[in-house]
This record gives sequence, C-alpha cells and structure tokens, in this order.
Amino acid sequence: VNGKANFKDVEEKLKQLNKPAVKIIQSEDGDIIDCVDIYKQPAFDHHALKNHIIQMKPSFDLKEERLSSKNESTKLAIFQTWQRSGSCPEGTVPIRRIRREDLLRAKSVQQFGRKPHEVVLKSNTTIEHKDGQLPSINTTALAMPVIVNRSAATLVTVGYNYIGAKADINVWTPNVEAQDEYTTAQIWLKAGPGDNFESIESGWTKDSYKTTGCFDVTCSGFVQTSSQYLLGGSIEPVSTEFGQQYDLTVGIYMDPNTANWWLKIGKDIPVGYWPASTLLFYLNHSSTLVEWGGQVYSSNVKKKPHTKTGMGSGQFASGLRGNACYMDNIAIVDFSMQLKYPQ
Repeated sequence: VNGKANFKDVEEKLKQLNKPAVKIIQSEDGDIIDCVDIYKQPAFDHHALKNHIIQMKPSFDLKEERLSSKNESTKLAIFQTWQRSGSCPEGTVPIRRIRREDLLRAKSVQQFGRKPHEVVLKSNTTIEHKDGQLPSINTTALAMPVIVNRSAATLVTVGYNYIGAKADINVWTPNVEAQDEYTTAQIWLKAGPGDNFESIESGWTKDSYKTTGCFDVTCSGFVQTSSQYLLGGSIEPVSTEFGQQYDLTVGIYMDPNTANWWLKIGKDIPVGYWPASTLLFYLNHSSTLVEWGGQVYSSNVKKKPHTKTGMGSGQFASGLRGNACYMDNIAIVDFSMQLKYPQ
C-alpha cells in the first residue's frame, strides 16, 4: 500500500464501481464475479447514456471471403476461468468486482482503471513499405505519432474506410516486470488526426494488477450485452513454447444500421458495443486505420536497462509459430460488409 489513497475516497469509489449483484460467483482464480442487471451496468454512469436503449444484438451478417486457413476445424477452444464456477442469468452481465486492495495499489483513486495518458509527439517518424510505397497512398511514407513510454510492433492498413477488423490472436502469458506496466496483444481501429485520434481496441492484456487502461468496464461507455463473457476475466489455456497453441478470435464491427461498434469474440459471439453516435466523433462513420499487434507500456521502454516486460510471448518473431506470438486470419470489413484480406 502506498498510502496515497484516502480511505473515504476508496470506499466511495468502490461503491460507484461495484454495482449491486443479482448473483455472485466466486472464481477459482480469486476473482469475484457480480452478475449485474443489464440496465444497472457501469455504462449507464456516463452522462451521455442516461436514456440509452440497449441494442440487444447486432443487426448485420458478414459475408466471409474464404480467408480461413485449413487448420480452422482443429483450432482449440479457450474459455474464461470463472465459467467453471457458474453462469450469470439471462438479463444480467458478468462484471469482475473491484476490491479495496486493487484501488489501494493504484496511483490514485481518480486514475484507477484508466490507461496512462497518451503523450503524443508530433514527429517525422515514418513507416515505410519494403519498396518505399504504401498501397493506395501517394506518399512514400505514412507519418505515425510517437507515443511516450510505449513500444509497439504492429501491422497497419490505411487508405480506405474500415468498418470492421478481426484476427485470431495467439494467447500467451508474458512476464510483466513492474506494478505500473502492462503488455497487450490486440486490434486497434482508429480515426481522427494523429495527435487527437479516437481509438477502439480489443484483445488480451497482462498487467500486474488488472487495473491499467480504460480497459474493460472500469470507465463507463462500453455497453455489455453478453451474460457469457467477462471483460477483464482470465482466459485459459495459454500457449506453451513448442507446445499446444491457443488463439482468441476477436472482431470489432460497426453495425451499419446503428453505428454501434460491436465486439465479438470466439465463433461470432457478440459481447457488447461502443455506442458511436453518442460517444464518438471521428469513429462515428468509419475508421481510417487498422492495426494488429502488441504494445508494452513502461517508463523504461526507451531507457537502459530496458524493461523486462515481454510483448506477445516475450520471444522474437524469428522464433516463428510455437515460440513467437502470432495473429492468424486477419481481415478487414468495408462497406460491402464482407470480410477481406487487408491491403
């Protein structure tokens, strides 16, 4: 305990974060799962969502080009640890309970659950294609903002309007060195100017106490609809070096009828959505850039000694499958509502 958090503030914040539960599930990994009435979830703490009517399921179907690899049928299912201990009733959503010790470990009660602020340097940093040309872009390079205290390895597609992206993300459990560091494997959809962009992101994350990011539902805004899946819950099994490999399928798709961005995981299971028309400005129509990859947050990313927090599996890409973290079956969606291989 660093003593920074005031006891009264902590109790008030806990009351605000943890909603009354219809049912409580004790997971074997130590998490407590509250099954919360779908209309009492944290999303409705957001002033812009006070009178929001939940869209219970997406109104679109995607046509899939035959992108999937042959080993599709042999993919092994992964699940969330808490699911072994019980299930939430229909009309409720599972939410991981925030405990006093989680808050006491945070730098401040106000900052709890928020992603460290992205300090973006306007820079001449450029991403070049092998032949010096980016597909469908007339310039030789694309200026990318540099973000302080982060290191990322990403595949980027630009030049079109994207209303969806997906990937099978290989699941590992890399080392995280310090309490305020984290590592992710994820998809980003972005729109807006470089130093003021909007981003919606999904994938898996590992951090020392599960409180980084405006990850999960700690900040109000994301509307959860699934009673089966928990945001921020542990997933298993994880891949092992030269052993069995496990993937989490993650997709983010805009519903053309409502402009809500839906998060789907596994075999097309909708988990919930970001209500674009209410909360987003640039992403209200489409995203203009999609990234797939990993990111490490640490104040020792650019210094020596470099952080020991690993990205992906913690191994270099040259290790290939079974050693390095990979992303399979990547695809984008455009206004044809078809899954396509990205340019």
